[in-house]
Amino acid sequence: MEKYDKESNNRYDLGKWIWVVAILGISLTSFHLYTGFSGPYGAWIQGAIHVGSALSIIYILYPMNRKAKRKPGVPWYDVLLSLAALFSYLYVVWHYDRLVSDVLIFGFEPMDQVISVLAIVLLLEATRRAVGMPIVIIAILALLYGVYGSANWLGVFSHAGFSWTGMTTQLLFSTEAIFGTPIQVSSTFIFLFLFFGVLLVRTNIGQFFNDVAFRLTGRYTGGTAKAAVAASGLQGMVTGSSVANTVGSGSFTIPMMKRAGFRPEFSGAAEASASTGGQIMPPIMGAAAFIMAEYIGIPYNELIVYAIIPAILYFLGVFLGVHFEAKRDGIIGLPKSQLPSIASFAKRFDMIVPLVTIIGLLLYGFTPTYAALWGIGAAFAISFLRKDTRLSLLGILQTMEQGARVALPVIAACASAGIIVGIVVFTGLGGVLANGIIQIAGGNFFLVLFLTMIACIILGMGLPTTANYVVTASVAAPAILAFDVPAVAAHMFVFYFGIVADITPPVCLAAYAGAGIARARPMRTGVVAFKLAIAAFVVPYVFVTNPVLLLQGDWTFAELAGPLITAIVGMVAISASLMGYFFAKNKIVESLVIFAAGLMAVYPLDIWVSLGGIAILVLIAVIQHFRKKRQGQRPETTTA
Repeated sequence: MEKYDKESNNRYDLGKWIWVVAILGISLTSFHLYTGFSGPYGAWIQGAIHVGSALSIIYILYPMNRKAKRKPGVPWYDVLLSLAALFSYLYVVWHYDRLVSDVLIFGFEPMDQVISVLAIVLLLEATRRAVGMPIVIIAILALLYGVYGSANWLGVFSHAGFSWTGMTTQLLFSTEAIFGTPIQVSSTFIFLFLFFGVLLVRTNIGQFFNDVAFRLTGRYTGGTAKAAVAASGLQGMVTGSSVANTVGSGSFTIPMMKRAGFRPEFSGAAEASASTGGQIMPPIMGAAAFIMAEYIGIPYNELIVYAIIPAILYFLGVFLGVHFEAKRDGIIGLPKSQLPSIASFAKRFDMIVPLVTIIGLLLYGFTPTYAALWGIGAAFAISFLRKDTRLSLLGILQTMEQGARVALPVIAACASAGIIVGIVVFTGLGGVLANGIIQIAGGNFFLVLFLTMIACIILGMGLPTTANYVVTASVAAPAILAFDVPAVAAHMFVFYFGIVADITPPVCLAAYAGAGIARARPMRTGVVAFKLAIAAFVVPYVFVTNPVLLLQGDWTFAELAGPLITAIVGMVAISASLMGYFFAKNKIVESLVIFAAGLMAVYPLDIWVSLGGIAILVLIAVIQHFRKKRQGQRPETTTA
């Protein structure tokens, strides 16, 4: 985790300061539980307490560099920075009445200008420590553009320009930048869902998901890997972090896959692909999905319904890749005696109640905050039914502290991304970039989609998912929206490609983390993860050009069935091509033909092209069938 996940670079020995972190963390979690029940404060007050408290913990918990984390205690300058961060954001709370009224008449005071600069500098340094340097570089470039963007040599990208004090005060004392939509969502219900995920792990309810996955898939061809995919998908949808879930689940699933006969690179890649996909799996989908619902302006319960088919197609692609790999290498499933028994599920069936509670309340139309609170309450109540899951008072406090720790990088990323979004809004850069992408693409829709995909993946290599989505939704999604694409499709497109950056070489952190556990070659693991997750690179193009897969517009089941069937056939073909096995081991030419036929099958604009692709696949299947028969082998099917 320390090697591949910036968010895990905590100090080794806090000494007495561990009590300060505990008190601040418990207080931050208590604040969010309280405002969840009683209702949030205004955006400025809620956001200022949310960000200020998080930054103060970050400066104590995260050292300035890797060398400093080995030193015991907390240096005096980090204590000073912690206090300064807390003060600079609570300043907004203390002066709230004046800032929302007198400023409109008398303007900002000199102290306001000083505090705004201090707050932004402290935010960027805290983000560097907890999230990484790339997002800080982008935020600094955005700040420079905001101040010096009036230069003539910028051409169409030039704007009126802002002074430093004018820019910094706008960024801090408005609801369009640091305290914009990302922090408003983070400070209300993202924090609660992150705490819910921590509670599931602390009470062993997460292990129940693993056991369910192994019982359902473990006995089939390549069962250990299929079970790992299912388990990681279930856990990933509540943790929201590709790397963290890869390490957490992978420490158990990767060794098991290796023992079953899977190559080390494949074992690490399968876990990374599934863990990454957890962020697109309803009902929770990771933190960025909540922000997406706010950006699009639809209830979250509608978004999770729209996301179901693309998520199923993604995991179908990963499952198929695992299946064809296992078929090619002759890897069978686990014996029934090694799988969790039905009796063990019967004794723990109540553990599914927290997740069912959240799903039911979201689908019924309740707010995410309400659903999260009831899910937390249900998980907490269920934990008391068994001695091994029951939380003591100390355990409850430790869980509350851990909930705050998990949220720190998300809060810092959302606030820093808010700086970028604020400057995009203040300068009108979003519209200019959208027009620029369209002009570079010559108005070609597919080329616009390709350029947008590349931009999302490049940004995703350095930014966490939440920050990546916030930035790309502001600067890339408008280019797609210019072609009258439904807002859900455009935002899901950038959301998907921001996520799969975690498994796209050369900077595929989730795959590298999986390789570390599997003792495999990192880059090779990244390539295999890319192949397994190929659905995530194909499906977005399909649902943008055929929004019925996102249940958009007036559709019937007959209209949905055609694109869905061709998409599934395409996933089968593309996975079979990349894994080198269809109905038998592929020859090189067969793999190329199968891949081309798969792309034809998913082509959304001409049904005859799709049918042609399916016909080619049938022909290849027949050829391989008779080839195996001539070799004296029993024909195999591709069903699980």
